Amino acid sequence: MSTNSSNFLNQIGLSGFDLGYLLIAVAVLLLLILVVFILLMIQIKKVGTLKKRLDKLVLGKDGNSLEQEIISLFEDNKFLKNTTEKNKKDIRALYKNMESAFQKMGLVKYDAFNQMGGQLSFCLALLDENNNGFIINSVHSTEACYSYTKEIKQGESVISLGKEEEEALAIAMGEV
Repeated sequence: MSTNSSNFLNQIGLSGFDLGYLLIAVAVLLLLILVVFILLMIQIKKVGTLKKRLDKLVLGKDGNSLEQEIISLFEDNKFLKNTTEKNKKDIRALYKNMESAFQKMGLVKYDAFNQMGGQLSFCLALLDENNNGFIINSVHSTEACYSYTKEIKQGESVISLGKEEEEALAIAMGEV
């Protein structure tokens, strides 16, 4: 057998090569082929899983195409952006309107005349965000009731204020 194998090795040009090494090399190559085959099977399984996921994504539950889903999402996004912009404009308008609305109030009840009782007279200060507004002073007596107003600009009055009016203004401005 060694003569036959020697003749074979001579014919292929490997006469000085040991047959044992050749068998080891063939075994290592077969082992490498087996490992590559196993890795190939694993990759085929992963590709199959990915293909199933892709088909589910593209076809959807009810057969809609991915393109229709993307168009729908784009339209929803555009609608939300437009609505958000409108809401921002509306909020800005509300804040602008609120600046001039009366937001602060101070009320002081008092007895204008010592003979009266029950604190029927009052001072009411109404101010906006910038402390602009007015003070209403209503003085109640036994004969009549008198009301007058004083304009307030930036927390100050051009006309001098009485003690009760100053107190109502301080309450409205949050100083008391």
